[in-house]
Amino acid sequence: MTVLIVHVVATWFMVGLIWTVQLVHYPLFSSVGDGSFGEYEARHTRRMGALLAFPAPLEIITGAALVWSRPPGIPLWLVLGAGAVLGAIWVMTAVVQAPLHGRLSRSLDPADIRLLVRSNWWRTGLWTVRGAAVATMLAL
Repeated sequence: MTVLIVHVVATWFMVGLIWTVQLVHYPLFSSVGDGSFGEYEARHTRRMGALLAFPAPLEIITGAALVWSRPPGIPLWLVLGAGAVLGAIWVMTAVVQAPLHGRLSRSLDPADIRLLVRSNWWRTGLWTVRGAAVATMLAL
């Protein structure tokens, strides 16, 4: 049960963070002037990386651990489904979000900012689905 509780906490931290990024951080990118945007993006990336250094790996590790140490009553399909959603989130992060941040770190492009905001809705939605899935696990 301890692994599940840690997993729920890590997941809901990530749910709260992704909604904050989606509704606050990414939309504000377009308000930063061209002259200071490179530094702003670099600082944003460093600080987000530091903020994610503990909860993101913890969510992955405890999610994997639940496959082998599920509390009684939690179906394997729910754990595997939530894990597949997490996998999809990280694939999107690597394939879409990280390259966009890389391009934005080199030059401010309003089209890239719009794409960053639009594409991040997928991750926001998927992390919200994960939050519901792990809350269901806790309730079972």
